[in-house]
Amino acid sequence: MSRTDHSTYSNNWYKQSIGAGKIKQALWYFTNVIFFINPLNPLSGLKCWLLKRFGAKLGTGVIIKPGVNIKYPWKLVIGDHCWIGESVWIDNLGKVTLGNHVCISQGAMLLTGNHNYTKTSFDLMIKEIILEDGVWIGAKATVCPGVTAFSHAMLSVASVATKNLEAYSIYSGNPAVMLKQRVIT
Repeated sequence: MSRTDHSTYSNNWYKQSIGAGKIKQALWYFTNVIFFINPLNPLSGLKCWLLKRFGAKLGTGVIIKPGVNIKYPWKLVIGDHCWIGESVWIDNLGKVTLGNHVCISQGAMLLTGNHNYTKTSFDLMIKEIILEDGVWIGAKATVCPGVTAFSHAMLSVASVATKNLEAYSIYSGNPAVMLKQRVIT
């Protein structure tokens, strides 16, 4: 097949509804760059206020550190007393839900989309992520599409969660495997 023959390729997933019109998307893009990704803005309260204006559902006591990148706030639910660390990337093409007292450490990534490598069209596949109450995602860790981390699960530094994480369990590695129970005193 020549490079110009696109008959077997399909990028219709680019046209899927993302839950906001072009103007709202553009406004969010610039708001995200100026107030969130920008490492010089330490004002967590302002970030929470802006997220709510763009359709995110946030509880009380949410802390958002500098350098955070959020794809679509209208697909984000954050419970009470959550902490989102520096340089976290919430790539939420699909819904992301954080329960109460969730910690997402520095540089972690929540990734709701992936591509189907078995098709020449490289179709986009989107699945939501749910982090239940008390979950801790370690620094530079990645949570893949479709993962649910059940109550108080922990994903250690630089680990990759490709499957659900059981409640009160500690996971490590790539792909992450359960190491032991998480005991909270």
